[in-house]
Amino acid sequence: MNWLLVVAGAMIGAPLRYLTDRAVQSRHDSVFPWGTFLVNVSGCLILGLLTGAVAEGAAGGHLQLLLGTGLCGALTTYSTFSYETLRLTETGAELYAAANVVGSVTAGLGAAFAGVALARALWGG
Repeated sequence: MNWLLVVAGAMIGAPLRYLTDRAVQSRHDSVFPWGTFLVNVSGCLILGLLTGAVAEGAAGGHLQLLLGTGLCGALTTYSTFSYETLRLTETGAELYAAANVVGSVTAGLGAAFAGVALARALWGG
């Protein structure tokens, strides 16, 4: 039955990723993939917060399957990040491609660490 939690989370995460990406990109007149950047960093923050909550005993395995594996797994997208970075280089936007790689990794890790720190501040002993 655990797989149902993953499916339920993914049923929310995948459309949320698509709709967020389209909404963000429609507001920017730039080749930089702001929509994918936003969903990936947001997913890292959510996953960091959830990981911290589980570590502090404030959340359990079922919530981790629903939100971590299901929602965040479908919300974030390494394949789209890779594809968009490749397309930037192919169209001569190497600086944007490099900024996407460095910015995504830096902001994603920062968001994950911030999520864990927030969870510890909220539920830590």
